[in-house]
Amino acid sequence: MGCDGGTIPKRHELVKGPKKVEKVDKNAALAARWKYCALSTEKLRRPIVTCDLGRLYNKDAVIEFLLDKSADRPNSEVVSHLRGIKDIKELNLTDNPAWEGERRNTKGDRYEDMHCAMFICPVVGLEMNGKHRFCFLRTCGCVFSDRALKEVKTEICHKCGDPFKEEDLVVLNGTKEEVEKLRKIMEEKRAKAKATKKSKKSKFAETVSKPSESKENPDSTETVFAEGKTSTENGEDRSQPVPGPSGSSSTSKVVKPLAASGSLAESGSKRSIQSMEEKSETYKSLFTSHSSAKRTKAQTSNWVTHTPYHF
Repeated sequence: MGCDGGTIPKRHELVKGPKKVEKVDKNAALAARWKYCALSTEKLRRPIVTCDLGRLYNKDAVIEFLLDKSADRPNSEVVSHLRGIKDIKELNLTDNPAWEGERRNTKGDRYEDMHCAMFICPVVGLEMNGKHRFCFLRTCGCVFSDRALKEVKTEICHKCGDPFKEEDLVVLNGTKEEVEKLRKIMEEKRAKAKATKKSKKSKFAETVSKPSESKENPDSTETVFAEGKTSTENGEDRSQPVPGPSGSSSTSKVVKPLAASGSLAESGSKRSIQSMEEKSETYKSLFTSHSSAKRTKAQTSNWVTHTPYHF
Protein backbone atom coordinates (compact mmCIF):
# COMPACT_ATOMS: atom_id res chain seq x y z
CA MET A 1 0.00 0.00 0.00
CA GLY A 2 2.96 2.32 0.24
CA CYS A 3 3.94 4.69 3.03
CA ASP A 4 6.89 2.48 3.91
CA GLY A 5 9.95 3.79 5.66
CA GLY A 6 8.07 6.19 7.92
CA THR A 7 6.73 8.49 5.19
CA ILE A 8 3.71 10.57 6.14
CA PRO A 9 1.55 11.55 3.12
CA LYS A 10 -0.36 14.80 3.07
CA ARG A 11 -3.97 15.35 2.11
CA HIS A 12 -3.34 16.99 -1.27
CA GLU A 13 -1.22 14.00 -2.25
CA LEU A 14 -3.99 11.52 -1.54
CA VAL A 15 -7.11 13.53 -2.46
CA LYS A 16 -7.26 14.99 -5.94
CA GLY A 17 -9.02 18.34 -5.91
CA PRO A 18 -9.93 20.74 -8.75
CA LYS A 19 -7.06 21.80 -10.96
CA LYS A 20 -5.82 25.31 -10.62
CA VAL A 21 -6.00 27.57 -13.65
CA GLU A 22 -2.56 28.16 -15.03
CA LYS A 23 -1.69 31.83 -15.07
CA VAL A 24 0.37 33.23 -17.88
CA ASP A 25 3.37 35.24 -16.84
CA LYS A 26 2.85 38.87 -17.83
CA ASN A 27 6.51 39.42 -18.66
CA ALA A 28 6.54 36.38 -20.95
CA ALA A 29 3.33 37.49 -22.69
CA LEU A 30 4.70 40.99 -23.30
CA ALA A 31 7.98 39.59 -24.62
CA ALA A 32 6.11 37.26 -26.99
CA ARG A 33 4.13 40.14 -28.48
CA TRP A 34 6.81 42.83 -28.66
CA LYS A 35 10.01 40.85 -29.23
CA TYR A 36 8.87 37.99 -31.47
CA CYS A 37 7.22 37.77 -34.88
CA ALA A 38 3.48 37.01 -34.72
CA LEU A 39 3.72 34.67 -37.74
CA SER A 40 7.02 32.79 -37.48
CA THR A 41 7.48 33.17 -33.67
CA GLU A 42 11.11 34.16 -34.33
CA LYS A 43 12.84 37.16 -32.82
CA LEU A 44 12.04 40.44 -34.51
CA ARG A 45 14.77 41.77 -36.76
CA ARG A 46 14.86 44.51 -39.34
CA PRO A 47 12.99 45.06 -41.58
CA ILE A 48 9.94 44.90 -39.32
CA VAL A 49 6.46 45.36 -40.81
CA THR A 50 2.94 45.66 -39.44
CA CYS A 51 -0.62 45.27 -40.72
CA ASP A 52 -3.84 47.25 -40.32
CA LEU A 53 -4.50 45.40 -37.04
CA GLY A 54 -1.20 46.54 -35.47
CA ARG A 55 0.64 43.20 -35.28
CA LEU A 56 4.41 42.95 -35.66
CA TYR A 57 6.03 40.65 -38.24
CA ASN A 58 9.36 39.97 -39.86
CA LYS A 59 9.12 41.04 -43.48
CA ASP A 60 10.73 37.89 -44.88
CA ALA A 61 8.20 35.69 -43.02
CA VAL A 62 5.25 37.62 -44.49
CA ILE A 63 6.68 37.42 -48.01
CA GLU A 64 7.16 33.66 -47.68
CA PHE A 65 3.54 33.32 -46.55
CA LEU A 66 2.21 35.42 -49.46
CA LEU A 67 4.23 33.42 -51.98
CA ASP A 68 2.98 30.07 -50.70
CA LYS A 69 -0.32 30.27 -48.83
CA SER A 70 -1.01 26.56 -49.27
CA ALA A 71 1.79 25.56 -46.87
CA ASP A 72 0.73 24.48 -43.39
CA ARG A 73 1.87 27.07 -40.87
CA PRO A 74 1.20 27.13 -37.13
CA ASN A 75 -0.02 30.78 -37.01
CA SER A 76 -1.66 31.14 -40.42
CA GLU A 77 -4.88 32.45 -38.82
CA VAL A 78 -3.02 35.54 -37.60
CA VAL A 79 -2.30 36.66 -41.19
CA SER A 80 -5.50 35.43 -42.87
CA HIS A 81 -6.53 39.04 -43.56
CA LEU A 82 -3.38 39.77 -45.60
CA ARG A 83 -4.02 39.67 -49.36
CA GLY A 84 -0.79 41.10 -50.71
CA ILE A 85 2.31 43.18 -50.03
CA LYS A 86 0.19 46.36 -50.08
CA ASP A 87 -1.57 45.30 -46.87
CA ILE A 88 1.61 45.68 -44.79
CA LYS A 89 3.66 48.74 -43.85
CA GLU A 90 7.36 48.82 -43.00
CA LEU A 91 8.01 50.54 -39.67
CA ASN A 92 10.52 53.37 -39.20
CA LEU A 93 11.81 52.49 -35.70
CA THR A 94 14.28 54.31 -33.43
CA ASP A 95 17.05 52.19 -31.86
CA ASN A 96 17.52 52.09 -28.11
CA PRO A 97 21.08 53.18 -27.16
CA ALA A 98 20.87 51.10 -23.94
CA TRP A 99 20.26 47.91 -25.90
CA GLU A 100 23.46 45.81 -25.89
CA GLY A 101 22.20 42.98 -28.05
CA GLU A 102 21.65 39.29 -27.53
CA ARG A 103 25.28 38.51 -26.57
CA ARG A 104 25.42 40.75 -23.53
CA ASN A 105 24.89 37.86 -21.08
CA THR A 106 26.63 34.92 -22.72
CA LYS A 107 28.30 33.72 -19.51
CA GLY A 108 25.18 34.03 -17.36
CA ASP A 109 26.86 36.12 -14.68
CA ARG A 110 24.94 39.32 -15.39
CA TYR A 111 21.45 40.47 -14.59
CA GLU A 112 19.22 40.37 -17.66
CA ASP A 113 16.52 43.00 -17.71
CA MET A 114 13.43 41.58 -19.41
CA HIS A 115 11.89 45.02 -19.85
CA CYS A 116 14.79 46.44 -21.88
CA ALA A 117 13.59 46.89 -25.46
CA MET A 118 15.37 47.26 -28.79
CA PHE A 119 13.45 50.39 -29.78
CA ILE A 120 12.28 53.56 -28.07
CA CYS A 121 10.07 56.56 -28.74
CA PRO A 122 12.11 59.30 -30.48
CA VAL A 123 10.24 62.10 -28.66
CA VAL A 124 9.83 60.97 -25.05
CA GLY A 125 12.35 58.13 -24.91
CA LEU A 126 9.97 55.44 -23.59
CA GLU A 127 11.00 51.87 -24.36
CA MET A 128 8.78 49.83 -26.65
CA ASN A 129 8.45 46.85 -24.29
CA GLY A 130 4.65 46.61 -23.92
CA LYS A 131 4.25 48.64 -20.75
CA HIS A 132 3.46 51.78 -22.72
CA ARG A 133 1.06 52.26 -25.60
CA PHE A 134 2.66 52.83 -29.03
CA CYS A 135 1.18 53.90 -32.37
CA PHE A 136 2.44 54.10 -35.95
CA LEU A 137 1.51 56.35 -38.86
CA ARG A 138 0.13 54.80 -42.03
CA THR A 139 1.59 57.56 -44.18
CA CYS A 140 5.28 57.23 -43.30
CA GLY A 141 5.52 54.25 -40.89
CA CYS A 142 7.14 56.19 -38.00
CA VAL A 143 6.45 54.85 -34.50
CA PHE A 144 5.71 57.04 -31.44
CA SER A 145 4.38 56.53 -27.96
CA ASP A 146 0.84 57.59 -27.13
CA ARG A 147 2.19 59.92 -24.46
CA ALA A 148 4.29 61.82 -27.00
CA LEU A 149 1.32 62.30 -29.32
CA LYS A 150 -0.79 63.65 -26.46
CA GLU A 151 1.85 66.00 -25.06
CA VAL A 152 2.99 67.39 -28.43
CA LYS A 153 -0.14 67.79 -30.56
CA THR A 154 0.81 68.44 -34.17
CA GLU A 155 -0.35 67.41 -37.63
CA ILE A 156 3.23 66.82 -38.81
CA CYS A 157 5.36 63.77 -38.06
CA HIS A 158 7.98 64.44 -35.37
CA LYS A 159 10.60 62.33 -37.14
CA CYS A 160 10.26 62.80 -40.91
CA GLY A 161 7.99 65.87 -41.16
CA ASP A 162 5.23 64.31 -43.30
CA PRO A 163 1.67 65.53 -42.62
CA PHE A 164 -0.86 63.11 -41.14
CA LYS A 165 -4.37 62.96 -39.72
CA GLU A 166 -5.89 61.24 -36.70
CA GLU A 167 -7.29 58.57 -39.01
CA ASP A 168 -3.73 57.55 -39.94
CA LEU A 169 -2.85 56.51 -36.35
CA VAL A 170 -2.89 52.75 -35.68
CA VAL A 171 -2.25 51.19 -32.25
CA LEU A 172 0.47 48.52 -32.09
CA ASN A 173 -0.45 45.31 -30.25
CA GLY A 174 -3.69 46.75 -28.91
CA THR A 175 -6.34 45.07 -26.80
CA LYS A 176 -9.12 42.86 -28.20
CA GLU A 177 -11.54 45.79 -28.38
CA GLU A 178 -9.02 47.94 -30.22
CA VAL A 179 -8.27 45.11 -32.65
CA GLU A 180 -12.00 44.71 -33.41
CA LYS A 181 -12.30 48.44 -34.13
CA LEU A 182 -9.30 48.30 -36.44
CA ARG A 183 -10.79 45.30 -38.23
CA LYS A 184 -14.04 47.19 -38.89
CA ILE A 185 -12.10 50.18 -40.24
CA MET A 186 -10.09 47.86 -42.50
CA GLU A 187 -13.24 46.22 -43.91
CA GLU A 188 -14.85 49.61 -44.57
CA LYS A 189 -11.76 50.83 -46.44
CA ARG A 190 -11.68 47.73 -48.60
CA ALA A 191 -15.39 48.08 -49.42
CA LYS A 192 -14.85 51.72 -50.49
CA ALA A 193 -11.89 50.71 -52.66
CA LYS A 194 -14.02 48.08 -54.44
CA ALA A 195 -16.80 50.61 -55.05
CA THR A 196 -14.38 53.12 -56.58
CA LYS A 197 -12.91 50.44 -58.86
CA LYS A 198 -16.35 49.47 -60.12
CA SER A 199 -17.25 53.11 -60.83
CA LYS A 200 -14.00 53.62 -62.76
CA LYS A 201 -14.65 50.50 -64.86
CA SER A 202 -18.18 51.65 -65.71
CA LYS A 203 -16.93 55.10 -66.74
CA PHE A 204 -14.25 53.54 -68.93
CA ALA A 205 -16.84 51.31 -70.62
CA GLU A 206 -19.03 54.34 -71.36
CA THR A 207 -16.14 56.27 -72.90
CA VAL A 208 -15.28 53.28 -75.10
CA SER A 209 -18.89 52.84 -76.29
CA LYS A 210 -19.39 56.53 -77.20
CA PRO A 211 -16.82 56.77 -80.05
CA SER A 212 -18.13 53.54 -81.59
CA GLU A 213 -21.66 55.01 -81.71
CA SER A 214 -20.36 58.22 -83.28
CA LYS A 215 -18.66 56.20 -86.03
CA GLU A 216 -21.85 54.32 -86.81
CA ASN A 217 -23.97 57.55 -86.90
CA PRO A 218 -21.83 60.43 -88.26
CA ASP A 219 -23.12 63.91 -87.41
CA SER A 220 -22.14 65.83 -90.55
CA THR A 221 -23.77 64.85 -93.84
CA GLU A 222 -23.50 66.52 -97.25
CA THR A 223 -26.23 66.57 -99.88
CA VAL A 224 -25.82 67.67 -103.47
CA PHE A 225 -28.73 69.54 -105.03
CA ALA A 226 -29.63 69.74 -108.70
CA GLU A 227 -28.68 73.39 -108.79
CA GLY A 228 -25.07 72.52 -107.73
CA LYS A 229 -25.27 73.65 -104.11
CA THR A 230 -23.86 71.55 -101.18
CA SER A 231 -25.54 72.09 -97.80
CA THR A 232 -24.15 71.10 -94.37
CA GLU A 233 -25.53 71.23 -90.85
CA ASN A 234 -24.41 74.83 -90.44
CA GLY A 235 -26.43 75.83 -93.53
CA GLU A 236 -23.50 77.36 -95.41
CA ASP A 237 -23.69 77.65 -99.22
CA ARG A 238 -20.58 76.17 -100.81
CA SER A 239 -21.62 76.39 -104.49
CA GLN A 240 -18.92 77.61 -106.87
CA PRO A 241 -19.87 79.24 -110.19
CA VAL A 242 -18.42 77.52 -113.26
CA PRO A 243 -17.79 79.77 -116.30
CA GLY A 244 -19.84 78.81 -119.35
CA PRO A 245 -18.87 78.95 -123.00
CA SER A 246 -20.18 82.50 -123.38
CA GLY A 247 -18.25 83.76 -120.32
CA SER A 248 -21.34 83.73 -118.09
CA SER A 249 -21.17 81.96 -114.79
CA SER A 250 -23.35 78.86 -114.28
CA THR A 251 -23.86 76.43 -111.44
CA SER A 252 -24.88 73.45 -113.53
CA LYS A 253 -21.53 71.68 -113.15
CA VAL A 254 -20.46 70.73 -109.63
CA VAL A 255 -17.28 68.87 -108.66
CA LYS A 256 -17.86 66.38 -105.84
CA PRO A 257 -15.21 66.32 -103.12
CA LEU A 258 -15.51 62.56 -102.76
CA ALA A 259 -14.54 61.99 -106.37
CA ALA A 260 -11.55 64.31 -105.97
CA SER A 261 -10.43 62.44 -102.90
CA GLY A 262 -10.78 59.14 -104.79
CA SER A 263 -8.62 60.41 -107.68
CA LEU A 264 -6.02 61.63 -105.19
CA ALA A 265 -5.95 58.21 -103.56
CA GLU A 266 -5.47 56.51 -106.96
CA SER A 267 -2.64 58.85 -107.90
CA GLY A 268 -1.02 58.31 -104.50
CA SER A 269 -1.18 54.52 -104.92
CA LYS A 270 0.38 54.78 -108.41
CA ARG A 271 3.19 56.92 -107.07
CA SER A 272 3.81 54.51 -104.22
CA ILE A 273 4.06 51.59 -106.70
CA GLN A 274 6.49 53.54 -108.89
CA SER A 275 8.63 54.45 -105.89
CA MET A 276 8.71 50.80 -104.82
CA GLU A 277 9.82 49.76 -108.31
CA GLU A 278 12.56 52.39 -108.31
CA LYS A 279 13.76 51.26 -104.89
CA SER A 280 13.82 47.65 -106.01
CA GLU A 281 15.93 48.56 -109.06
CA THR A 282 18.44 50.43 -106.94
CA TYR A 283 18.59 47.52 -104.52
CA LYS A 284 19.17 45.04 -107.37
CA SER A 285 21.98 47.16 -108.81
CA LEU A 286 24.09 46.43 -105.73
CA PHE A 287 24.64 42.82 -106.84
CA THR A 288 26.90 41.55 -109.66
CA SER A 289 24.05 39.58 -111.23
CA HIS A 290 22.28 42.81 -112.21
CA SER A 291 22.42 43.99 -115.84
CA SER A 292 24.23 47.21 -114.88
CA ALA A 293 27.08 45.20 -113.37
CA LYS A 294 27.67 43.05 -116.46
CA ARG A 295 30.41 44.07 -118.89
CA THR A 296 29.89 44.66 -122.59
CA LYS A 297 31.86 42.91 -125.32
CA ALA A 298 34.06 45.98 -125.77
CA GLN A 299 35.00 45.91 -122.09
CA THR A 300 35.84 42.21 -121.95
CA SER A 301 39.33 41.02 -123.03
CA ASN A 302 40.16 38.12 -125.36
CA TRP A 303 42.54 36.35 -123.01
CA VAL A 304 43.12 36.23 -119.26
CA THR A 305 46.43 35.54 -117.56
CA HIS A 306 46.84 33.85 -114.23
CA THR A 307 50.04 34.26 -112.25
CA PRO A 308 50.11 31.83 -109.32
CA TYR A 309 52.47 32.56 -106.50
CA HIS A 310 54.58 29.70 -105.22
CA PHE A 311 56.27 30.06 -101.84
